[in-house]
Amino acid sequence: MQKLVVFSGAGMSAESGISTFRDSNGLWENYDVKQVATPEAWAINPELVQRFYNERRKHILDAQPNSAHQLIATLEHKFEVHVITQNIDDLHERAGSQHVLHLHGNIRLAKSSGPHAQYSKTFYPIEGWELDLDRDKCPQGYPLRPHVVWFGEAVPAYDDAIQIVNDADIFIVIGSTLTVYPVAGLIHEITAHCKAYYIDPAADYTRVPRQYECFKMPATLGMQKVIEQLSK
Repeated sequence: MQKLVVFSGAGMSAESGISTFRDSNGLWENYDVKQVATPEAWAINPELVQRFYNERRKHILDAQPNSAHQLIATLEHKFEVHVITQNIDDLHERAGSQHVLHLHGNIRLAKSSGPHAQYSKTFYPIEGWELDLDRDKCPQGYPLRPHVVWFGEAVPAYDDAIQIVNDADIFIVIGSTLTVYPVAGLIHEITAHCKAYYIDPAADYTRVPRQYECFKMPATLGMQKVIEQLSK
């Protein structure tokens, strides 16, 4: 069975109504990144950071997987499918994908805010949408923080992602601007024999090598086109 790897970014979930960070009217237009998405922000004002991610979590819980998420899940009938996502939502899982690696964390999980939290491998499921600083703590007594990779933190799952991409027979990049590093470097980790596709409204060859076939369109439309190609 061929190994098909999907690398998804914010555009993947945009059609489910989840705001992107960098586009016009994106989340960062309403918040200062330094105040809500850095370790320093947590140290200075954990209440604000917790509130920001609680609001995001509530919004994500209200959202539903779109047809692109669902189409990726159906590919498991024909391929060994692995999803690598930059997104912190769980829409891939809710659509039915079985193997999902979250490069930037999963907002449905929490982890300790104690020393070396960015490297923690112990995660706690969050019931509902709200984490409480006073109530929700790890066994060591530190308040739980969202399981997300903040600006300035390491991306512990990146090495695992490289290995997955190295083994791909088919590689689909979808809904990523490919401007966030180091993870954008994954597009260069495929082998010469790998079939590669790039789906994004701004997809072009200034962003990816010529090995990729570009589909300049949203995720839902682009996944339909790629599935047509794979069926030939």
